Amino acid sequence: MVRLIAFDLEGTLVKSVSSWVELHKKFGTWEKGKEYAERFFAGEFDYATWAELDALLWRGHTREEIMEWANSVEYMDGAWELIEFLKENDFKIAILSSGLMCLAGRIASELGVDYVFANELIFDENGFVTGKVKSVVDFESKGRILEELKKEFNPELTVAVGDGHNDLSMFRVADVSIAINPHEGVEGDHNVESLHEVMEIIKGLLE
Repeated sequence: MVRLIAFDLEGTLVKSVSSWVELHKKFGTWEKGKEYAERFFAGEFDYATWAELDALLWRGHTREEIMEWANSVEYMDGAWELIEFLKENDFKIAILSSGLMCLAGRIASELGVDYVFANELIFDENGFVTGKVKSVVDFESKGRILEELKKEFNPELTVAVGDGHNDLSMFRVADVSIAINPHEGVEGDHNVESLHEVMEIIKGLLE
């Protein structure tokens, strides 16, 4: 009896708004990054192009600098307890992030989740940012990834938890969607303010 749950990462499991924005601010490239974001949302180029334009602004920075930021990001209250509860109740757990694997990989490893999908900065042999990105999760692909996981496991229950517009595609695929502190215009079957509330909803679903 398998169950499946997919989490957004930033603003959901951890106290980070966006890997991209926070690294722009760390490296002093936010003005240009903001311009690229506006151009992406205006339809000038696709997500993969946007990701590489951002990464090119950080070319020459090191993996160590990136990980210094990634290792500083804190968990949301209740994250560990929720993940332990899900493991005890036969859930396969996935993290689907349109942020960066430097953060998503750290969190997935620490929490011991089953799957993690995120975008990867490419570093050269000396550990410097090249400006290339392995684009895995764009603004529409979370639903497709969750659909593939559902085909693999044929779960009796699929839950999606997130906060942003890029989570709506996985909300549509899930049996039950939970929006946590959702952005304007984002709604789930349940709208909550904490991971403790998420756990209470899931307990209710299992009864």
